[in-house]
Amino acid sequence: MPTMKITLPLLCALLSASPAAMAADEIFTRVSLFGVRYEMIIFALMLVGVAIFYNKTRQVAVLGLIALCFFKYEFTDNFSVITKLFGYTNAEGEFVKGSWSTYFNLLLMLPGFAILANVFEHSRFPDLLPKYLPSGLAGAMLLLVMIFILSTFLDNIAAAMIGCTIAAAIFKGKVHIGYVAAICAASNAGGAGSVVGDTTTTLIWIYGKDPLVLAQAFLPAGVALLIVAFFAGRQQQKYAALVTDVPDSVHIDKRKLAVVALILIGAISFNYLFELPAIGIWIAILIGLLFTKINLKAAVDAYDSTIFLVALVFCAELVPIDSVPDASILSTLAIGFVSAVFNNIPLTQLCLLKGGYDWPLISYAVGFGGSMIWFGSSAGVAVCDKFNKARSFMNWLRYGWHIPFAFVIGFGVYLLVLGWDPMKGNPPDQMPEPISYSESIGNAPLHHEADIPVVTEDKAQ
Repeated sequence: MPTMKITLPLLCALLSASPAAMAADEIFTRVSLFGVRYEMIIFALMLVGVAIFYNKTRQVAVLGLIALCFFKYEFTDNFSVITKLFGYTNAEGEFVKGSWSTYFNLLLMLPGFAILANVFEHSRFPDLLPKYLPSGLAGAMLLLVMIFILSTFLDNIAAAMIGCTIAAAIFKGKVHIGYVAAICAASNAGGAGSVVGDTTTTLIWIYGKDPLVLAQAFLPAGVALLIVAFFAGRQQQKYAALVTDVPDSVHIDKRKLAVVALILIGAISFNYLFELPAIGIWIAILIGLLFTKINLKAAVDAYDSTIFLVALVFCAELVPIDSVPDASILSTLAIGFVSAVFNNIPLTQLCLLKGGYDWPLISYAVGFGGSMIWFGSSAGVAVCDKFNKARSFMNWLRYGWHIPFAFVIGFGVYLLVLGWDPMKGNPPDQMPEPISYSESIGNAPLHHEADIPVVTEDKAQ
């Protein structure tokens, strides 16, 4: 009887024809594992690495970015970092804008605001502030309210950095991790209802949503702020009480205070006129150098946090999410928790493409929700640059437990007072189909989508 020589190709052919192999083909595909895209797996592993090696976040984020880019170039048709950043022309001949301005702003804003915080600190104004703050819990709470108000017209990074500087002064450098997390939450809450207070709300505004309607996000944000301020204030008072004694020798450096005002004016004006606040910040810094001493080393010290933030945001943008959930109350609540790990800028863009959301509620969800973990928002990265001990993933969750609690309470208050209404705030060409209450809470499948064209990046996505 003749024998059959088993060769490697023949063995592979036999194995590939077996039921087990067919099942394996369904599990392991070119782009997914158990139906989960490999990009998402790489991104999740990077986030785990950030949580474990919180003293090496820059290195972990850069390695994750390199791994994602390698995978995209190898397995995604027509992928290019250049087109991702600077745009491309799609099959219909329309130009799809790139995201270079986002990264340009991030690269220059965090170092610029680090200088802002340093100049503000050396103006001696934070040392004088305790004279005007009430003592005890009320003083700790009032500072968080001040940060909230600042963030309504400043970028949330700037509001957070100013808040950190003041907190370090009035608590003599002993700031509780729970209070650090609360500073981040207060700055994100203030930007949730203001179209100039956060990048996400600015995106929603640019897309055509009514800014006066978006201001309704101040309702849940304000409720959440009061809850966080109370519990974080108690944590801080037990850890280190507010020092109200101010020496008579403290005098404000008016030139440095003028530089602080100039930087803030530059950021706001260039953001409004050109959507490039970073340029306004650095023009103001250069002008300030002409009449007072500015420590530019503060910008160098922010190098680690800047690279980490840029790498994290770009990694989030490379993760393909074929579609976000249909707009509903439950999906909006879930998006709030997702924004704690998935950067809120690309997440907001996906929600805008999907359409049909209650826009003030989604603004609150992606804004305040990012406060639940320190790397969930730019403000969180900024405050951890000032207080490195807050970088611990577990410590942030342990001592900042009041943030997710406040998020859910604020979410519920919004629904009780204003209800779910995705029809409001949309221009006529973006009006979604009305949905029933059962659909809004996820009890029935949705079949309505906003009349908004979805632009795909490439064939694989």
